[in-house]
Amino acid sequence: MALINFVRDYERVARFRLGKFEGMMGPGIVIALPIIHQIQKIDTRVTVLDIPRQTNITKDNAPIEIDFLVYLRVSINTAEKAVLEVEDYTSAVVGLATTTLRAVVGEMDLDDVFSQRDKINESLRTRLDSETERWGIKVTNVEIREIDPPREIQDAMNRQMSAERVRRAVVLEADGTKEAAITIAEGEKQSAVLKAEGARQAEILGAEGDQQAAVLRASGYADALKAIHAVASGVDANTMTLQYIDALKEIGVGESTKFILPLELTKMLGSIGGLTSGDD
Repeated sequence: MALINFVRDYERVARFRLGKFEGMMGPGIVIALPIIHQIQKIDTRVTVLDIPRQTNITKDNAPIEIDFLVYLRVSINTAEKAVLEVEDYTSAVVGLATTTLRAVVGEMDLDDVFSQRDKINESLRTRLDSETERWGIKVTNVEIREIDPPREIQDAMNRQMSAERVRRAVVLEADGTKEAAITIAEGEKQSAVLKAEGARQAEILGAEGDQQAAVLRASGYADALKAIHAVASGVDANTMTLQYIDALKEIGVGESTKFILPLELTKMLGSIGGLTSGDD
């Protein structure tokens, strides 16, 4: 009695006739006759393999434990290789991934293993994909989940990170102090410049004020002199003589017995005498 197999779109069936490979069949209905045919189904969807945690030695002889995931699928066009070239491709990929990880980690220092996960992932994917291609397997992605160093190494790393944080804090504080000092110095500089400019402007304004005051005083003196000259030019000799006589009267009222008379006054007195003799 023939067996009817329904093959889904993501599946392929390898059919053997009396032990001889006939080819990959599907999707759809695949008929297999008892005793005559043998079939083996292959799933072509992406499969995730959890690679067990293992100890790896870095280039600088530091032991670390790493576990990671491998994403793979059977290529539809070469699915027969997964049947004909390898007995159990899943176990084969797990073993290959384990040895490949040891080789990759052994080429790197401990610090690089922690800081370059993406590089390790890509290196693992590339190496695994080139090796599994002969089995019709495509490795699409590799992701490291955890990297666990020994306790003493972890403690040393924690101390190093703590020291680095302290160093960064000191650097940031120093930078802040420097920036503050620069800002203060710049402010003081601007203040000094403004003060000097204000003092200069004040001196200029003071000098201009003194100059204008001097000009006004000189102008006032000139006007006063002009007024005095104008008044003096209108006074005749007789008027001046009379003023001198009044002044002599004031002097005579005092107790002094000696008088010093200006030459101009004696001349005026002489002229007065001439005037009085003429009247006689």
